[in-house]
Amino acid sequence: MDGSPPLLTAENLTLVRGGRQLFAGVSLKLVAGQFLLLRGPNGAGKSSLLLTLAGLLRPADGTIGPEERAPLHILAHSSAIKTRLTLAENLAFWRRVNGPSGLAVEPALERVGLGGLGAIDAGHLSAGQTRRLALARLLVTDRRIWLLDEPLAALDDAGAALLAALAAERIASGGAVIAATHDDIPGATGTLRLGAPA
Repeated sequence: MDGSPPLLTAENLTLVRGGRQLFAGVSLKLVAGQFLLLRGPNGAGKSSLLLTLAGLLRPADGTIGPEERAPLHILAHSSAIKTRLTLAENLAFWRRVNGPSGLAVEPALERVGLGGLGAIDAGHLSAGQTRRLALARLLVTDRRIWLLDEPLAALDDAGAALLAALAAERIASGGAVIAATHDDIPGATGTLRLGAPA
């Protein structure tokens, strides 16, 4: 892994939100095959760091590279599921938005344990099933980097094992994963810690 060109780098990132500095001096180099756990107390800026790495928040200082970055998925704490659409319609929407380079809709649903439920409105799902549907979004478009915010939220033991398996498949295929979590996830190759909130 050490000799691989980086998929994503950050140098001395500082983020300020609402007039408060969430973190400063954060640096990382993410290469193919890495699975980093992002740790820190509530309010330390874990979610905000993921949003910054995804380009959705602008840092007050520091740089993110390389210029030609590998494409990424971000799975936020909110599952971003349209409850009035069916499971299949949700995934078809994300395939159109992000590109149909991954699994087709039904195989993606099968992979996350929701096979045969494609015609059901997503609003009828349990919290755990909703999170599984959000994981299926990662599968319908192939992107090398996954940024996951509390990916185990609402998942039972079987769901946690599914998440670990999906992450293992992602890194085995030349991708990389960063997961902001308070929990251990099997297969993680390292940890990045953010300090206490200011």
